Amino acid sequence: MHSLAQEIRSFSRANLRKQRTRVTTLTGRRIVETWRGACLHMEEEEEAAPGGGFVQDLSADLQVGVVKPWLLLGSQDAAHDLETMRKHKVTHVLNVAYGVQNAFLDDFIYKTISILDLPETDITSYFPECFEFIEKAKSQHVIKRPNGVVLTSEKFCLKPKH
Repeated sequence: MHSLAQEIRSFSRANLRKQRTRVTTLTGRRIVETWRGACLHMEEEEEAAPGGGFVQDLSADLQVGVVKPWLLLGSQDAAHDLETMRKHKVTHVLNVAYGVQNAFLDDFIYKTISILDLPETDITSYFPECFEFIEKAKSQHVIKRPNGVVLTSEKFCLKPKH
């Protein structure tokens, strides 16, 4: 059985699907980002978004991604929704969001590491502490019952640093 740290070290970009990301700025400018090899290419679309780039979204993001059967990735909305947490049989929560409070202290085991979501933040310096919590949670519950560890920030999606 490999640890999460070993799996991340063996990660290869070749296994990723090609992606295009459309970014709309506050002024309504649209930029399409694509990766070609190790380089990020940005192309501006001709037509700007009407009314600027701000779109208010008040709906809760309750989607939970399955990284491994025992490791989930969700937003703070998912981590603050008891029904969602129970549906996914979560027992531990790794909260790596800055300024986000843990909602259900009596129901889950929490580890909080406040990380500022800035491009210059070196998130890899936090990995050992995160991996330790995840591995401990996995070993405590993998036999007794299904276990979910939720990372409550998309900051920990694997993406190349540019």
